[in-house]
Amino acid sequence: MKEQSERLYGLDHLRSLAIILVLMYHYRAFRHPVWIDSVGRFGWTGVDLFFVLSGFLISSQLFKEIENKETISLNIFYTKRFFRIIPPYGVTLLLYFTFPFFREREALPPLWKFISFTQNLGLNVIDQGTFSHAWSLCIEEQFYLLLPLFLLMVKRIKLFQYIAVLIILLIPFSLVLRFFMWNQFLVSADSNSSEFWRLWYMNIYYPTYARLDGLGIGVLIGYLMQYSSVFKRFVHCHGNKLFFLGLVLLGVSFWVCNEQASKEASVFGFTLVAVSYGILVMSAVSESSFFSRVRCYATTQLAALSYAVYLSHKGIIHMVQTGLDYLEVQTSDNISLMICFFACIGGGLLYRYLIEKPFSRLKYRLLNSSHK
Repeated sequence: MKEQSERLYGLDHLRSLAIILVLMYHYRAFRHPVWIDSVGRFGWTGVDLFFVLSGFLISSQLFKEIENKETISLNIFYTKRFFRIIPPYGVTLLLYFTFPFFREREALPPLWKFISFTQNLGLNVIDQGTFSHAWSLCIEEQFYLLLPLFLLMVKRIKLFQYIAVLIILLIPFSLVLRFFMWNQFLVSADSNSSEFWRLWYMNIYYPTYARLDGLGIGVLIGYLMQYSSVFKRFVHCHGNKLFFLGLVLLGVSFWVCNEQASKEASVFGFTLVAVSYGILVMSAVSESSFFSRVRCYATTQLAALSYAVYLSHKGIIHMVQTGLDYLEVQTSDNISLMICFFACIGGGLLYRYLIEKPFSRLKYRLLNSSHK
């Protein structure tokens, strides 16, 4: 085995890709250059990539703890998640609910839905679309809450060795539910109407039960890398082949998802996208892959800022374009796009140094004091 200090950079490349995809996708909702419409149309898959990455990273951490300690310290796990997620999220909520100028749209869902991380359930994005991108964070928080409890329960009832089977069954579960929801709510709806999009987002795109593919595939890879020596050896020996296979399958996925809200994309496309990104994650952690060995300062830094940028980017883009309008500066050209992009990076840096780093120090003080 190689030394652990030899970092694999592939996951940083993927995380930075995910946030760039999301930025391009959401930038289409603002004034933008024409090319953004074509380049950014598949940017929604950046969220699916985040799901696969979260499923892999969090499950890997938990599986290693179970392997070493036979249990999971819920106190430590939830403390780490709390200080990583809640402070930046809380500040963003404060900005949205206290400073209307920050809002990219007018109407917000109720505050309690954001606080309870249930905003993604029944979200009417047509009438209450402000800070709508918090839907994916809600799913991830539900995942963080339930996964360690699920693993402990499965271990206690002596079914831990069947986790891979349970996860594999979970993936078609979302596919079948999306098929049911399509036939229940969308089969007779006019695809050109706002009502169609409201129903599609509410029943297909945002609900937790419909978006378990990416998380499930990430967890499955984490489990197999920890407990299957055959799978682990295969990944480490075929990193470059996995990279190119992932790209080819992602191209197929984009072809299936050419119309994002079509039945084919809604039912099968999400799963194909998740599998494609799962294969790229396998390449990203493979010791034989060029993708995991090539270091890039830009992707390392962008990956570290991705959560803060994800939270704040819509509000920042809205404020920058409003300011450019006031100065009578063109807002639909490439220069405006670059100004908005660097403003988002600047916002991410403010989050890092004013919120994330102070709360990270507090987190370690609390964890260290609890071990004394």
